[in-house]
Amino acid sequence: MTINIGHFLAKRALLSPQLEAIVEPSAGGRRQTFRQLNARCNQVANALRASGVAPGERVGLLMMNGLEFIESFYAVAKTGAVNVPLNWRLVADELEFILKDSGAAVLIYSEEFAAIAAELHGRGAKTDIRFWVQVGGQPAAFATSYDVWMGGAPGVEPELAGFEDDLLFIMYTSGTTGLPKGVMHSHNSVMWSILTVAATADVRYGDRYLLSLPMFHVGALNPVMGNLYLGVTSVVLKSFDPGQSWELIRDEKITCTLMVPAMLQFMLAAYDRATHDHSSLRWCVSGAAPVPVTLIETYVAMGIEVLQVYGLTESCGPGCMIVGEDAVTRAGSTGRAFFHTDMRVIDGNGQECAAGENGEVVLRGRHMMVGYWNRPDATAQAMRDGWLHTGDVGSLDEEGFLTIRDRMKDMLISGGENVYPAEVENVLLGHPGVSDAAVIGLPSPKWGEVPLAVVVRKDADLSEANVLEWCKGKLAPFKRPKVAVFIDVIPRNPTGKILKRVLRDAYGQSVKAPE
Repeated sequence: MTINIGHFLAKRALLSPQLEAIVEPSAGGRRQTFRQLNARCNQVANALRASGVAPGERVGLLMMNGLEFIESFYAVAKTGAVNVPLNWRLVADELEFILKDSGAAVLIYSEEFAAIAAELHGRGAKTDIRFWVQVGGQPAAFATSYDVWMGGAPGVEPELAGFEDDLLFIMYTSGTTGLPKGVMHSHNSVMWSILTVAATADVRYGDRYLLSLPMFHVGALNPVMGNLYLGVTSVVLKSFDPGQSWELIRDEKITCTLMVPAMLQFMLAAYDRATHDHSSLRWCVSGAAPVPVTLIETYVAMGIEVLQVYGLTESCGPGCMIVGEDAVTRAGSTGRAFFHTDMRVIDGNGQECAAGENGEVVLRGRHMMVGYWNRPDATAQAMRDGWLHTGDVGSLDEEGFLTIRDRMKDMLISGGENVYPAEVENVLLGHPGVSDAAVIGLPSPKWGEVPLAVVVRKDADLSEANVLEWCKGKLAPFKRPKVAVFIDVIPRNPTGKILKRVLRDAYGQSVKAPE
């Protein structure tokens, strides 16, 4: 069979026509079977064709989680065009850059973003958008109503275009350091990402998967595609709500979910033992940042298995995952490489590190990115001899289990010693009075850098002295924070990663290291 990811939906609709594909609590409880989803997807695909969208053209998707995002994504796949999922938290200038950089010719956006679409439209040639489609509400004169546009198209299968190594989507990185880069994935690389997850994770036909991460991120998009492939119902939240999540786990009999560590913290705060029945939940995957061991242990005590996963947009999601009883006995590790994935930890000379030695994590597999859109130099730097250089620091134990230490760029050097902020953050989060924490390097005339703890209080009486004292005996002296400051909210990107750049800008010069 020639691979087209859009055709996977048609195949699942044929095999499991009455199985629920999507449940949308945020849309009045809207439910779609795989047969219904495929028919709507075909309408969108045929509408795209009728609108002159050609194979290879880029289509921007500016929508919150929901049916229209999923059916549009698969419709674009069937036509051979290329999806460009857009981070809806970005402002117009940032979206303008991505749309222009990708050369997107079509923008499908939901009514929540009508104002920003109008602003982009008013900028004329600063983007290449020639066709605008609005989901919901009354569109402006320059745009077409999604329901009218796709509703007038037939639901028959379109002639497929776009196969194998043709591009399926371009997903722009978060841009926490400089301008974002467009990560290119093909039908083949996506297929292999689905296969390596299917061969590794305990996902079963008929499972019910709660999705609340934004689908413009691969951490949510990959499960959507994997669920469709395996015959799993996706219960889709428009945006994350911890209380509603517990209710859905109970009422929809959720078996699996994925949440970043910050979301798991919010879930704990909203948990009500008397009303929140989670007996159906087999496991929760967590990633995007190292998961604090104390957080894993708290969920284990509740009878919920937290499986740490490691991956990147550039790997189409999968890298490593811890499964089964190892999730408890090796809490803090992100496990071994996925089934169809190779992983190594290397030093600066490209040699494999010894057990326990920190180095750069590199990945290999047929699900690695094609490259960065229009960035051959960046592609050559990231992809070397078939290996993706992740920029993440990790170490392997004697049995090949990986522990992620931190991003290489976030590491600080204090008195010649490497300090990984994630390790220090893990200790800080164990304090009963700490709700959230981040660690950055503070310039020091004596040590070069010293750790600065940025803390969100759970206990209003928590003091700087309490924080610094807590770390004694838990961290080597050179790793311990020398200063602590308090903040209301730790700035994070949409996937929960701490925006260290924002913290450095706020505190890097205004706070002074002790002599």
